[in-house]
Amino acid sequence: MSFLTIALNPTLQKTLRFSSIIPDTVNRTGIHRLDAAGKGVTTSRVLHQLGKEVVHLTHLGGALRSLFLSLCAADGINVQWVESGSQIRFCYTLINDADGSITELVEESEPAGAGTGERLLAQFEYLLADRKCLIISGTRAAGLEDTLIPFMVMRAKEQGRRVILDVKGTDLTESLRYGPDIIKPNLYEFAATFAPDLVAHNDLSGDEKTVKARIRAVMLELCEKYRCKIVLTRGDQTIWAAEGTRFFEAPVTVEKPVNTIGSGDAFTAGLASALDDGAGFAAAIAEGTSTPAASGRESYDEQAKHVFSEAPCNRFFIRPFPSGIDEGLTLYNA
Repeated sequence: MSFLTIALNPTLQKTLRFSSIIPDTVNRTGIHRLDAAGKGVTTSRVLHQLGKEVVHLTHLGGALRSLFLSLCAADGINVQWVESGSQIRFCYTLINDADGSITELVEESEPAGAGTGERLLAQFEYLLADRKCLIISGTRAAGLEDTLIPFMVMRAKEQGRRVILDVKGTDLTESLRYGPDIIKPNLYEFAATFAPDLVAHNDLSGDEKTVKARIRAVMLELCEKYRCKIVLTRGDQTIWAAEGTRFFEAPVTVEKPVNTIGSGDAFTAGLASALDDGAGFAAAIAEGTSTPAASGRESYDEQAKHVFSEAPCNRFFIRPFPSGIDEGLTLYNA
């Protein structure tokens, strides 16, 4: 099965690794890398590593477009794009070896220019004709219509495609009526969308037993109403899943990570790949949890081996980012 992935917030990801970070001083490092990123790019990268045929659709603009495309090409990602007239945002990952912390700094994107949504839909219709599975991930850039993602879901289901959504908010709630096959936000995003009273100060409030009971009820209600399956990643905790009238948990194997960014997107790729291979829902979840920690020796970068030989890991993994800093990635903080 061939895949069409869509993400509407393209990103250039700068990752810097420090032996330590001292506040209020100049901190320098010679260990850094730049990657094309965004949830859909990461999912596409891992699907490609898993041997799947995948096309990624996004919008691009500004002086950094050529750089973004060259980075994708170096990773074997087939990108189809439309003009947005907006600069590509940067995000930054700071890895502090001294305390093991990983800090993510996120730029808000510029609004996409007028007409970007129409151009995306035209390209979407063309690409969908040859694809069997649609995966839409991440946030929608400002300037794009709030009907864009629901319309894509509707068109994909009209043509009998499998649809996997890793979105939140109204992009998710307005898409449900069209019958996506699987929705896969993380627990916080799901709660913020469907049970906002459980969210306070950018975190979940209440004891775990109460939160679990409430979320379980909402998941089963949505499964019954929309005939969808639901997967909620919870960092290094068990995954919560629902199918029909069944709620279940799936274990997550936790390795000591160097960089956790993108692990949830690697899970989405592993899940989609397993479903493509004929796995059932529960088996596909198990495959998804193992994807970030699957053997990835073929994609291991020898230069990174030299630079990161001290990294605390026991094996080399298929990584959301192709080499080096992401050595040791696991589903922690998905």
